[in-house]
Parts: sequence; C-alpha cells; structure tokens
Amino acid sequence: MSFYQHHVFFCCNQRTDGRSSCNDQGSQTLRDYAKAKIKSLGLAGAGRIRINQSGCLDRCNEGPVMVVYPEEVWYTFIDEQDIDDIIDQHLVAGKIVERLKI
Repeated sequence: MSFYQHHVFFCCNQRTDGRSSCNDQGSQTLRDYAKAKIKSLGLAGAGRIRINQSGCLDRCNEGPVMVVYPEEVWYTFIDEQDIDDIIDQHLVAGKIVERLKI
C-alpha cells in the first residue's frame, strides 16, 4: 500500500537553453498554491495527499504538467481554477478531470 493516498508531482523545471519549460508557464506558483490549498483543507500528510515539485518530466510541450500517483494521471493546467478542479474532482472525489488530462 502507498504511503500517500495521492502523491502529486508538479514539473517545476527551468531550462536555461532557450527551450520552453514548465516553470516558464507558472508551474512553481501553481504548485505553491496547490500545496497551500491541500494544507488549508486538512488533506496533507501520511495517508492523505502530498504535493511535491519535480525536475523535468519530459512533457514540456504539453506543459505545464503534473502527474498524480498512484493513478498515473497526467494533467496540464493554466490557472488556480484548473488546480481547484483537480483537487476537488480528482484528489477529493476520485474523478479524473478529462478536460485537463494529457
């Protein structure tokens, strides 16, 4: 059994070679927002939900991206509303947010 019910990784990679990266598209800011929201809802911690950042997940052309484990569902997102939908629908209600899935 997994240590967390859901483990969410936000790609926060910042490339320096001129190619686009997830962090260019606000990934770190939205990861911070998600982490704070999960904590404020009392959903953080062992057996619950963990929000982490990662290095490059090699899907920058679809970014910014995150992946939710153990389901292995990949999402793209643009703003706080998208993050709220992923939290409310997927992480809390267990329903994949099809409009954001990649």
